Amino acid sequence: MNLGIIASLGYGFLAIVGGIIGYILSTSNVSLLSGCISGVLLLFAAYLQFQGIIWGLILAALVTAVLVVVFALRLAKTRKFMPAGLMLFFGVLTLAVMVNQLMASIISQ
Repeated sequence: MNLGIIASLGYGFLAIVGGIIGYILSTSNVSLLSGCISGVLLLFAAYLQFQGIIWGLILAALVTAVLVVVFALRLAKTRKFMPAGLMLFFGVLTLAVMVNQLMASIISQ
């Protein structure tokens, strides 16, 4: 199992759990829906990567990039580390791992 799969799984679970916590704490349906959709997409992307399909890594990188932008905007607006700063930090870290895996797979072909 490579780092791209691990990063997709970890950030996917984090997105789902964050969406559920956001719903519980503030009854935000948007948090629940967006967290679950993005988390499931990341878990599906991890499954595709595990099957050896390169599109899984591309899907994971795109979903993560969108989440990074969303959480960067939210952090700039609220100036609160939780949850936007935490998700932004892990999103940037996850995106860096995914881009590294993409570049390695492109170079090896």
